[in-house]
Amino acid sequence: FDKTKIKSLELKNRFIRSATHEAMATDDGYITEKLVEVYENLAKGGVGIIITGFAYTIKGENTSLRMLAAHDDSFVEGFKQITETVHNHGAKILLQIASSGSQAKFKIKDKLIWGPSAVEHLYTKITPVETTKQNIKTLAEAFGDAALRAKKSGFDGVQIHCAHGYLLNQFLNPYYNRRQDEYGGNIENRARILFEIYENIRKKVGDDFLVAIKINCSDFMEEKGLQFGETKYICQKLDEMGIDLIEISGNVGYNQTPPIIFETGIAEDKSRQSYFSKYAAEIAKTVKAPVSVVGGNRDFDLMEKILNETRISYFSLARTLLCEADLINKWQEDTSYKPKCIACNKCWSLKGNICIFNRVKES
Repeated sequence: FDKTKIKSLELKNRFIRSATHEAMATDDGYITEKLVEVYENLAKGGVGIIITGFAYTIKGENTSLRMLAAHDDSFVEGFKQITETVHNHGAKILLQIASSGSQAKFKIKDKLIWGPSAVEHLYTKITPVETTKQNIKTLAEAFGDAALRAKKSGFDGVQIHCAHGYLLNQFLNPYYNRRQDEYGGNIENRARILFEIYENIRKKVGDDFLVAIKINCSDFMEEKGLQFGETKYICQKLDEMGIDLIEISGNVGYNQTPPIIFETGIAEDKSRQSYFSKYAAEIAKTVKAPVSVVGGNRDFDLMEKILNETRISYFSLARTLLCEADLINKWQEDTSYKPKCIACNKCWSLKGNICIFNRVKES
């Protein structure tokens, strides 16, 4: 519960609500009263930073129904309702911006789906169209424009979603990225699109606006995917470029992911909690930017131990806060409190990501 600062942003504790798809926007990506209520409850519940669910940056690029959108200025007024509500309760909020690529699941026959190369997705079975260099410039501009809209809307920053199998992650992944130009091949080339997007964002929002990234420590695809050493390089390069916050996750998109992420019952076994912390700790040694770790953070004493023994600065939570939005307040009163979330994963639903216990209460 230390008070910390990232740039000029004062944070009341080290807890972050990690982005998760709430499935509560309108079909066109506009905010709803229900979504504002979700963020208000999180802010009232004590979390320091809230990161919104994925907001798509190009029209029609939503992965599924009821995702947030940020592809034009018509979304600004709605976003202001969220930011003002969250700030009224003393929390900060970042807009997560992303592009789905061939991990799209919504109206796939009605749109042109981009990928680094025309390689069938292992999970969705979609074969995308290889992005042209002009497409890549369009993406960089779209991310930059979305970030500027976030700034105009009162967000405290943005997070670039470069994890979990979406388009930017696919560019980093040599299984999906088989290009022969300057955007394919070695990791310097595969990461080029990410660096260009970051530069475009920074040019448009300035140096004072917080820009974060969410990235896989590894794709866990054996030799096929992004490797941990490559992630370290990317984080070090972004650190040199001025990134403000690095959130370390791992690929949770499809069957090659370590089983621990989808297993239930991790609540009682500390050895299966905070499962990306060893990777985040290694990255934190090599960068100046603060590092947050997401994944199975549910035991206060274990997180405190990690904080004291590593350079990890923040802890990101999602499922536990879907279950109890006021979990951070409960920990502030009693650090021995055990979260109600049992990692059953029943909160994942296209009808709205709500803990099954809370869904039962509502019904």
